[in-house]
Amino acid sequence: MTRAELPLTDSVALVTGGGSGIGLGCARRFVTDGAHVLIAGRSADRLRAAVGELAQVAAPGVRIGCAVADVTDEAQVEAAVASAAELGPLRAVVASAGGNSTMGPLTRLDTAKWRETVELNLTGTMLVLKHTARRMAAGGGGSFVAISSVASSTTHRWFGAYGVSKAGVDHLVRLAADELGASGVRVNSILPGLVATELVDAVTRGGPVLDDYLDCTPLGRVGRTEDIAALAAFLVGPESTWITGQNIHVDGGHHLRRGPDFRAFLEPVFGADGLRGIVAEGN
Repeated sequence: MTRAELPLTDSVALVTGGGSGIGLGCARRFVTDGAHVLIAGRSADRLRAAVGELAQVAAPGVRIGCAVADVTDEAQVEAAVASAAELGPLRAVVASAGGNSTMGPLTRLDTAKWRETVELNLTGTMLVLKHTARRMAAGGGGSFVAISSVASSTTHRWFGAYGVSKAGVDHLVRLAADELGASGVRVNSILPGLVATELVDAVTRGGPVLDDYLDCTPLGRVGRTEDIAALAAFLVGPESTWITGQNIHVDGGHHLRRGPDFRAFLEPVFGADGLRGIVAEGN
């Protein structure tokens, strides 16, 4: 396939959380498909390493950049979007930055950690959408893809703010798709199941929690970043131009069953009574 035949030739994409995990997987797919890509994240060292990795697989002529940015800081988001636009008219965005610092029963949640998680997952996605959608709308259109989670649609006990904030992301996507369609900006989200990344290594290396995940997954395997990147490439590419406002599961069918059982990790910390909401006096 020549460069002219690559599906994302001369597109410009911004990927937040692009230094590792799903974000890096999406950036890798985009540069092999011909897009110029800017990755953003909080670690300069991780971003530099990722740029070097992407350069090894990029199609000829592809430009790759990076910007240190915390998606909860609006000024940093705006600066990263401006840097991406230096590569050319922005046409594709993947908002992958996210995380969770609230594992545990609701009755024991740290309120500050709740706010931190909501700020990262929901407000961070909103800020990236706000500033990229402005450019794409003014430039004639584009595609925004938010990385959500199966936890947004299928309850995951003891995940605290994570699933709640990701459900907010999915609603934000539908709202934005409705508002921005008139400007040719498409907005969708991907809901991954358990994907093998360094963030979930404690689960994917084996044990009862992994066994339970596999029991909950009809296709019976852990996901790969390539599984998510394949849909992201489709959603920002030329074959999906009549798709918007969708929250799409890529989870091996996990959403058909139930959330995973993290009891093996959490019961030693909170106790069996704690996991069912009982709070000992003084806690």
